[in-house]
Amino acid sequence: MQLAGIEGTYLKSKDEIEVAFKDALNNKDIGIIFLTEKAYLMIEEAVIEVKKKYFSPLVTVIPDRYGYQRSEGMITRYIKESVGL
Repeated sequence: MQLAGIEGTYLKSKDEIEVAFKDALNNKDIGIIFLTEKAYLMIEEAVIEVKKKYFSPLVTVIPDRYGYQRSEGMITRYIKESVGL
C-alpha cells in the first residue's frame, strides 16, 4: 500500500486500534479508512456505528497478509447477499 502512497499504521491491541480509528475519523483529509478484518473484528461495534451515522469517510474491511479469517471473504458474502444466494 505504501507504494501506492497510502499511509498506514501497525497496531496490535484493541485500545490502540480504537484510538487510531477515532483519530482517522477526526482527520478531514482522510476519505477512506482501510481496516484489516482482524482489526475490524476487535472494534466491530464502533465501525458499524460510524457506518450508520456518517457518509464520510468510507470504512472498508480488507484481508491481512494471511487472507480472511472467516470461512469466506466479506466481499463474496456481500455479492451473494445482493443477488439473493
